[in-house]
Amino acid sequence: MSAALQHPIGPHTVEDWLALPPSEDGSRTELIQGHLHVSPAPSYWHQLVAFELGVQIRNAIRATGSPDLRAVPAVNVKISSTLRTGLIPDVAIVDRPTGVVFPAEALMLAVEVWSPGNSRAEREAKMTGYAAAGVPFVWTVDQKTDLHEVKLTAHRLDGDRYVVAQTVRVPGPVTITAAPLPITVDLGDLGL
Repeated sequence: MSAALQHPIGPHTVEDWLALPPSEDGSRTELIQGHLHVSPAPSYWHQLVAFELGVQIRNAIRATGSPDLRAVPAVNVKISSTLRTGLIPDVAIVDRPTGVVFPAEALMLAVEVWSPGNSRAEREAKMTGYAAAGVPFVWTVDQKTDLHEVKLTAHRLDGDRYVVAQTVRVPGPVTITAAPLPITVDLGDLGL
């Protein structure tokens, strides 16, 4: 388990996180409850799933003519100064342009592509952070492994926690309504 997930609130602030120099090796640094959590550069499959899903989300936004919504990949999101949390969702729908960091209020949907190495504690910490920030929708994608096929789970914020609104496990077009607008996805087009 990462040190970022073993202790309640660590010493680093959101400002510390934002002041870090860009990674030279493609790794991502997130701030989870005051602890810096460094992940290696995403794998080919991780990036492919995130990219293809981002394209499907972008196409849905364009089809509805929603000028205020944009699909963006791997952006810094200031989740909470109090919780000392800043995350980098793999794909996000935001409702406003900004600079280097998006405020949590701009985040309409966060998409996390889980890698086999993501611990349960890390997954729970991210979901708790998004919920505390009031992000209305979170999608999680479990990558295909030898034990199971790819799975997309769409979560809707209900009070202070997420409930599963939809689960997609098979290829073919499926419209997900746990989003700021209906989005038709096809797991078969994720390059797997």
